[in-house]
Amino acid sequence: MAPRVTYRRTCAYNTRNNQVRHVRTPGGNLVAQHTIKKAKPIKCAVCPRPLAGIKTLRPTHYKSIRARTRSISRPYGGNLCGVCLKDRIMRAFLIEEVKIVKRVMNTKKN
Repeated sequence: MAPRVTYRRTCAYNTRNNQVRHVRTPGGNLVAQHTIKKAKPIKCAVCPRPLAGIKTLRPTHYKSIRARTRSISRPYGGNLCGVCLKDRIMRAFLIEEVKIVKRVMNTKKN
C-alpha cells in the first residue's frame, strides 16, 4: 500500500483548486506539493483563435507584467486577432464605398 500524504493547506477536499503531487524530499519523506492551475490563452472576441503575441498566464499574473506585453500595439490589440481585425477594417471600408457610390448615383439622377 502506498504511503499516505496529508494536505498542507486548510482545504481538505479534492477540489480543482486543491490538486497536489506526491513528491519525495531529499530526507526521504513523501509530501504533498500543491500544483498551479494551467493557464488558458486569451482568445479573440469574435472567433475562438488564441491571440498571438500575448503571454498565457493566470488572470492574477497579468497585472504584474509590463503593459506592453499585455496587449499588441494595433487597434483592438488585446481583443481581436489579426484576421478578424482585417475583416472589420475591410467591412468598414466597403460600407463607406457603398455610401459614396449611392451619393454619386443620387447626384447623377438629379
